[in-house]
Amino acid sequence: MQHQIDALSNGPTLVERNCSVRDTVEIVLDSWSFLIIREAFFGVRRFDLLQSRLGIPRQTLTNRLAALVDNEILVIGHREGERRHQYFFTPRGKDLFASMLSLMEFGDKWLAGGAPPPLQLIHKTCGHECHPMTVCSECKTPIEARDVHFRDGPGAGFGPVQRRAKTRRASDPEVLQRVRPCSVARSLGLIGDRWSFLVLREAYFGVRRYDEMREKLGIASNILADRLARLVEAGVFDRVHYGGGRHEYRFTAMGRDLYKPMIVMMAWGDRWLTGDRPPLRLRHRLCQQDFVPQVVCSHCKEPLVANETDYILRYDFPGP
Repeated sequence: MQHQIDALSNGPTLVERNCSVRDTVEIVLDSWSFLIIREAFFGVRRFDLLQSRLGIPRQTLTNRLAALVDNEILVIGHREGERRHQYFFTPRGKDLFASMLSLMEFGDKWLAGGAPPPLQLIHKTCGHECHPMTVCSECKTPIEARDVHFRDGPGAGFGPVQRRAKTRRASDPEVLQRVRPCSVARSLGLIGDRWSFLVLREAYFGVRRYDEMREKLGIASNILADRLARLVEAGVFDRVHYGGGRHEYRFTAMGRDLYKPMIVMMAWGDRWLTGDRPPLRLRHRLCQQDFVPQVVCSHCKEPLVANETDYILRYDFPGP
């Protein structure tokens, strides 16, 4: 059951399935937090440079940096010989690189509008230009949603919905692509608000019909109708008639490809947020092994990590 009424409370208590993807999204999907993390991967570490590059209000930047420090994504430190403090990635922050790259993989393929990707990666380990590929950790085969079977892990179950303070919509493309064109931002535009993400998640669990989604999510009918309409318009779902005036929502090829960044974010949450109790286990049908998704170099198939990856910008960068 996805939502329950607690008779002893003042109203309905919504519960939802435990999900490492959700927990990851809660940390990184706020528009400003995402932009700060993105610029940090481009090497921007000082408060004043972040503020001038992003045009972010000072208090907003202060609050978002404090939250990223509290969530152990960034840590405050100093470079030798410099007075001003800077923000550096922690190990868990650096590990978000794979999530960013998997979102880039999706955005480059589906959301570039026929133009070349905004960023060309160079894998310094093998010396080749490359693009990110999300693969099975065991057989290195590119992941396809239809080839993955899932089962409950030790952290499976349900918990109360965690309410977040409202922030500016992460799906606002003008905010997410501020300063630079960005395939990651375009991808986040599809899953950038909580309800769109939850609709997609339930669809990956096999929930296709409007009434079933509404029951499982405890979502208002107008919100669900709006999110489904957006996902159909974006090309993520097909709305398919199945009799009696009823419809169900089935993933398109584009929607199935969005599974890859979802499970990469899940893997990050499993590593850092579950206390070694992941809610789900994934099995790859092609090699019949339990696996974790990896994002690798398309040339040498070795995992891509931030300090071994360079890039070429395919756009004019106006920032300082």
